Amino acid sequence: MAPTLQKAIDIVTKATEEDRNKNYKEALRLYEHGVEYFLHAIKYEAQGDKAKESIRAKCFQYLDRAEKLKAYLNKGTKGKKPVKDGEGKSGAKGGDGDRNSSDSDSDNPEKKQLQHKLESSIVIEKPNIKWSDVAGLEGAKTALKEAVILPIKFPHMFTGKRMPWKGILLFGPPGTGKSYLAKAVATEANNSTFFSVSSSDLVSKWVGESEKLVKNLFELARAHKPSIVFIDEVDSLCSARSDNESESARRIKTEFLVQMQGVGSDNEGILVLGATNTPWILDSAIRRRFEKRIYIPLPEANARHVMFKIHLGSTAHLLTEEDLRILASKTEGFSGSDISIVVRDALMQPVRKVQTATHFKKVTGPSPVDKTTICDDLLVPCSPGEPGAIEMTWIDVPGDKLYEPPVTMYDMLKSLANTKPTVNEDDMKKLDKFTQDFGQEG
Repeated sequence: MAPTLQKAIDIVTKATEEDRNKNYKEALRLYEHGVEYFLHAIKYEAQGDKAKESIRAKCFQYLDRAEKLKAYLNKGTKGKKPVKDGEGKSGAKGGDGDRNSSDSDSDNPEKKQLQHKLESSIVIEKPNIKWSDVAGLEGAKTALKEAVILPIKFPHMFTGKRMPWKGILLFGPPGTGKSYLAKAVATEANNSTFFSVSSSDLVSKWVGESEKLVKNLFELARAHKPSIVFIDEVDSLCSARSDNESESARRIKTEFLVQMQGVGSDNEGILVLGATNTPWILDSAIRRRFEKRIYIPLPEANARHVMFKIHLGSTAHLLTEEDLRILASKTEGFSGSDISIVVRDALMQPVRKVQTATHFKKVTGPSPVDKTTICDDLLVPCSPGEPGAIEMTWIDVPGDKLYEPPVTMYDMLKSLANTKPTVNEDDMKKLDKFTQDFGQEG
């Protein structure tokens, strides 16, 4: 069973036990906590509509019980138990007290339903990506620390006219690490609630529901503050308004404008973090509400050098620092994502050598990669003419006797020759123009 789903089941099992023991306050806390994990499991782990529907039904069941407990605790009724599931509203236990409790439960059922739908966007499990995992982009990291980390750690510094940023837009070519930076924020902002939303979370087929979802998203963020609302591909929701667009699309943008900086909207403790590859199509009013607009450019040579190191990780290889510098110089115009693909393809080269080899030879003694490791008659692919070559295929090699061929510079160059950068030159010109007009370097 998926780990998040198992954790959700463990939490609600404990909640049911506390409920049975009349520890209603603790039961309420556990029910709500368990539902958060169930919603996370629906979004990221559940496979198939049936499984999702089953988990969703459980969520409604536990939420219903949690609402009854909440109404009971808020009323502070003495000598009365909270209404049990299935008890009638007008039966022997009906009375005015139960009717009032029912009214409290159904105070605004539509709003509760919308907020429960949005709760699945709360990131519970942290992505475990730290600032140090992000190569370069020091300007972007500094701005995000100013907006997220420092106000929480040193709140006394951000009083009076010194206020943290309320809206940050990360823009740049695809594959340069905008979403990766957002994951780092989710990991590093330990005390903040991180909402990760996309157009699919906020756009509904029902007329009028989309703007209600936007409103409830911000209300949920205010209830859980300090909070960060990350909107990936924000241009899909907030492109420039025109006469040809639908009424529904226009209403979503209007609601965004009102919630981000409208009259009566208290956004203290809330950061809206947007990411886009095409900032020039954003509506001008939305663009203004993102106070910091940070350009996430293609990585420079030093950053590319670090990226090659990061993506190689602990995999056995024979590359030197000089080799990595050469690779960095040969990948001008590549994004971080492009470099990741080059390295991943190179890491597969040893696997291909094993698959296509017709001869293997025995390796004994210190490993050519790590001199502290001793090879005990392991088999490595080789050419037929090499001394000690044995004619055999990978099928004949015992599983524990294969020596992993290390990645070489030749493997990297071979992969590089077959990989082209994905960034369009025309888009780069548009991004440069937008940066000159509205942005700042990241």
